[in-house]
Amino acid sequence: MSTAIAPVRATLRNGLEATIRLLRPDDRGRMAAAVRGLGAETIYTRLFSHRTELTEAGLDRIMRFDPDREAVLVVTIDTGGGEAIIGAGRYVLASTRPAAVSAEIAFTVEEDYHGQGVAGRLLQTLAAVARERGIGRFEADVLSGNPSMLRVFERSGLPMRRRAEGGVVHVELDLAPEAAGGTP
Repeated sequence: MSTAIAPVRATLRNGLEATIRLLRPDDRGRMAAAVRGLGAETIYTRLFSHRTELTEAGLDRIMRFDPDREAVLVVTIDTGGGEAIIGAGRYVLASTRPAAVSAEIAFTVEEDYHGQGVAGRLLQTLAAVARERGIGRFEADVLSGNPSMLRVFERSGLPMRRRAEGGVVHVELDLAPEAAGGTP
């Protein structure tokens, strides 16, 4: 099922040029720096728990993925001395039943780039990859106290269903091209 994903150039809302591309093995140091630079609130909204440090085992989990079941994209910027990762998005197949192929998605964006369209661009790119791979629906659990992520889903143009339970909102996005008005 794995297919190549070409890098995508994107201009952020602040005018900065960024690249959306697959996570590569040589990103380990860049990913470690990105995760270590995240604030406590960003970590909590992504992991639903507080963490104080990134262990090597944790970094191994971030870097390891099965390309037949997952896609991991990073958003990078040129720092003048190389690339820096400012955001990442991942989907993992959740169900492979015929006519109900779905994947769970999650995003993390470095605080200095919140509100710049990073998560929306990642969602668009992951949706295009998922459609190509026969995935019909994305699912995500979002803390109700994370309205920014809920707005990303609402603004995606994808048909959305949501249900709240406790402090978590479960979101389902229909990826069928006809539901989204065509492939982006």
